[in-house]
Formats: sequence, C-alpha cells, structure tokens
Amino acid sequence: GFPHKTHVEQAGLDCQFCHRTVSTDEAASIPAVAQCLFCHGFDRIDGDGSSSPTAKTELAKLIGEIGGAGPGPVNWVRVHRLPDSVQFVHAPHIQNGVSCSTCHGDVGSMEVVKQVRNLKMRDCVDCHRNNNAPTDCATCHY
Repeated sequence: GFPHKTHVEQAGLDCQFCHRTVSTDEAASIPAVAQCLFCHGFDRIDGDGSSSPTAKTELAKLIGEIGGAGPGPVNWVRVHRLPDSVQFVHAPHIQNGVSCSTCHGDVGSMEVVKQVRNLKMRDCVDCHRNNNAPTDCATCHY
C-alpha cells in the first residue's frame, strides 16, 4: 500500500497536497503517477530523502526504471465505499472546516489505511444534526 505515514509524518505533507480536488469537487481524487513525479522525478530518486532500500525500489517501480515501461496507473485498493444510492461530496465538508480525520481517522499514522468509522446513515445524520447541516434526504441521496 501507499506509505501515508512516510509522507505525512516524515515529509510533513497535508492531505490536500496530494488529494488536490478535495476542497472543490465531489471526490478527493487519487493522485496520478505523474503527480508523484513532481517530487519523485527521474533525476531525484537518490536525492529526495528516500534513503531506505525499500523506498528506492518502490520509487524505481513507480517511475518505470524497473521494467522500462515508464510511469503507468497504480491499481489502488479502495478502502472507503458508500452504497451507490449515496452521494458524498467532499468539497462542502472541507469548506466548512470538517477535518479529513473526522471520517478517515489519522491516516498519517496508519501503516495500512483502514476504515475507522462505520459510514452508515445514522453516523452521517447525527453529524449533520450536531453541526446544523441539512438533513433532508436529497442532500445525500439521488
């Protein structure tokens, strides 16, 4: 999996550094490999502070030095999934000061990302009620 801990705790990156559309769009967006190359470019593999052999191997795979195919998409494993009948829009939550960790937990300290909240309707409705957010059905359901 992706080493969130390394990027958050060691490099000091904020969620929005990589998940760039979270404050403007419905989805938080998973960064494309090309975005990773801004920091982990072809000429930066030794000078980017990633000194562990594992990190160097993983970065080499990412930028295509192993296999020579060049950077391609990563088949990420989805951790958080809502029913198809639910529309969760990240932007208004972020714009209203809801922290990513409210729903996702402290991802930056997780070795492997896991779901920490049940993400059931009651959880969302209770949060909306506690924060004076809309609770009508059409807010979240199509």
